[in-house]
Amino acid sequence: MAVYTHISNDEIEALLEQYDLGHLRFAVGIAQGVENSNYLIECQKKDAITKYILTIYEKRVNPQDLPFFLGLMQHLSARGFACPLPIQTRKSELLTQVNGKPAAIISFLEGHSKTQFKNAHLAELGASMAKMHLAANGFKLVRENTLSLAGWKQLSESLGDKLDTVLSGLSGAIAKEIAWLEQHWPTGLPRGVIHADLFPDNVFFTGNHLSGVIDYYFACEDFFAYELAICMNCWCFEPSHEFNVTKAGHLFKAYDKVRLLTDRERHALPILARGAALRFLLTRAHDKIHHDASALVVPKDPLEYWKKLLFHQQVQSVAEYGIV
Repeated sequence: MAVYTHISNDEIEALLEQYDLGHLRFAVGIAQGVENSNYLIECQKKDAITKYILTIYEKRVNPQDLPFFLGLMQHLSARGFACPLPIQTRKSELLTQVNGKPAAIISFLEGHSKTQFKNAHLAELGASMAKMHLAANGFKLVRENTLSLAGWKQLSESLGDKLDTVLSGLSGAIAKEIAWLEQHWPTGLPRGVIHADLFPDNVFFTGNHLSGVIDYYFACEDFFAYELAICMNCWCFEPSHEFNVTKAGHLFKAYDKVRLLTDRERHALPILARGAALRFLLTRAHDKIHHDASALVVPKDPLEYWKKLLFHQQVQSVAEYGIV
């Protein structure tokens, strides 16, 4: 979440006339994240006071994908999975516009993201991830992953030598990694709808209990095991960049109890983990290179994922992740 499009309370009040949510009590921009502009708004209808998130979709989001993202949240919520629910306008529409940009109001999800993770948090994440994969079954809309092999290559080529401003020699190293992944990327693994961005700031807890998952704006169809590889990258490394095999073990064991991984999925994890690390290295490098200084957001360090990629390049077997 971030703020790129700045709007006044009066403008939000005018927007709320399209909804049956009552009148605005307050609104505040949310600085975390990098993709869209987000505001926490609080509305009062009679004696009820309710919080919502107003999201204004910025240029990285393809407006044609929004029915998929919003429809997926509706689908998951209807099947009992804890996620925000898009609010319909008085005309039963999920999308509106703010300053010529698509926008939506989403229900507020209780809980808080964690910056320090216990084994219990990893177990909750693994089980909830598997439940989400199963709950998404039957969703009718389709969106392919635009940030997989072809997307990584396109993004790398668009950045070109600018990558070397992030780290000397990075452009050549990334080109070499993409060529390797093109030769070794698995095929035929179980697939379906995945979140594709299950970073800790998109997962809320109340105590040690996972209360819900937010921010579905990278959701797509891909390998279920690729989602696990993403989570392994962003949940199982310590701040010192050491991989925590105990946390990984809790993540995968809990996932397995809900949806059992196949042997092919397990064996593919070192390759999928390299791809996941490359994906976030590239998008973070892009955001650092093209950072808008006026936005209320600080770009995240791309070199964190360069270090993780170097680790995964040395992994020869899934056993090195503590997974049997």
